[in-house]
Amino acid sequence: MEAIRREEVIVKDGQLRLTNLPYKRGDRVEIIILPQGRETEPRPRLTAGQLRRSGLIGLWQDRTDIEDSSAYARWLREQAQQRGETR
Repeated sequence: MEAIRREEVIVKDGQLRLTNLPYKRGDRVEIIILPQGRETEPRPRLTAGQLRRSGLIGLWQDRTDIEDSSAYARWLREQAQQRGETR
């Protein structure tokens, strides 16, 4: 699933207008609206150097219970995306 992140401002109560989306008539999309608090600051982004020094890269290298870390990370992402879904 490809996600598009857009930050918009509500200009009329209860209405949001999105334009220039890369979808065509009949395409199905899911919209999740997350209000942003005015007092919250954006999360800082890590540079490549900061990420390397963070300890996240290679975090699972010594784990004997994870044979394929890429497959495990993919499985974790899938689980996170399915949280809250009813089956």
